[in-house]
Amino acid sequence: MSKKEKILLKAAIAFALMFAVTPVANAMHIMEGYLPAAFCVAWGVICIPFLAAGLISLKKRLKENRKSITLIAMAGAFIFVISSLKIPSVAGSCSHMTGTGLGAILFGPSAVSVLGVIVLLFQAVLLAHGGLTTLGANTFSMAVAGPLLSFGIYKLCSKCKMNRKVSVFLAACLGDIFTYCVTSIQLAIAYPSESGGAAASAVKFLGVFAPTQLSLAVIEGILTVVIVIGLESYARPELKAIGFLKEAR
Repeated sequence: MSKKEKILLKAAIAFALMFAVTPVANAMHIMEGYLPAAFCVAWGVICIPFLAAGLISLKKRLKENRKSITLIAMAGAFIFVISSLKIPSVAGSCSHMTGTGLGAILFGPSAVSVLGVIVLLFQAVLLAHGGLTTLGANTFSMAVAGPLLSFGIYKLCSKCKMNRKVSVFLAACLGDIFTYCVTSIQLAIAYPSESGGAAASAVKFLGVFAPTQLSLAVIEGILTVVIVIGLESYARPELKAIGFLKEAR
C-alpha cells in the first residue's frame, strides 16, 4: 500500500470515528421489532441473491486490483458516517442520508449491498439504529434498491454525455429519495391503512419523512460530488484502476 493510499484509509477511518457515535432515536431504518416476523424473514430472503452477487463482485474486484480495497473501505466509511447522522423529522421520527450512491457509482450496486449490510449490522448492534430482526428490510431499501437506482441514473446520465458532477449529484440525490420511497412501501405493506389500504398508508409514511428527507437528499448529492472531486484530485490513479475515469468528460 502506497503512502497516499495509507493517508486516504486513515482519513476515512478518522472521519468515521469522529461522527459515528450519535444519539439513539427512531430513525428511518425500521426499528427493532416493528415488522411482523413473516415480513422480516421475507425481506431477508429477498436480499440473499443480491448479497451473494455482491460478495462475488467484491472478490473479483480485489483479485483484479488489490489496491481497490482503499476506495472500498472509504466508500463503506462514508455510508456508515452519514447514515448514522439522524435529523429529527415530524411525528417523533428521524431522517438521515444513506451514503450508498457513492459506492454504487464507483463499484456498482451489488458491491454496495455487502457494504450496506455490514454498516446496518454495526449500527443495529452498536448504535441501536435499526434492528437485527429488521435487517433484511433495511438492507433491501438502503443497500439494494437505493444503490440500484443510483447506478442506473449515473449510467443513464453518462450515456447522455451529461456533466460528470451533475450525474453524480443526480445519482446520489435520487438514490437517497428512492430508499425512503421503498421503506415507506415496506411499512405500508406491513401496516395497510383501514381506509385506502397499503397505497394510502404509503402516502402517509412518505408524508412523515418528506419534509426533512428532500433537503437531506440534496445535501447528500452535494457531499457526494465533493467527495468525488476530492478523489479525482488526490486519488486519480486509484479511480483509473477501478475504471471510474474511463468515461472522463
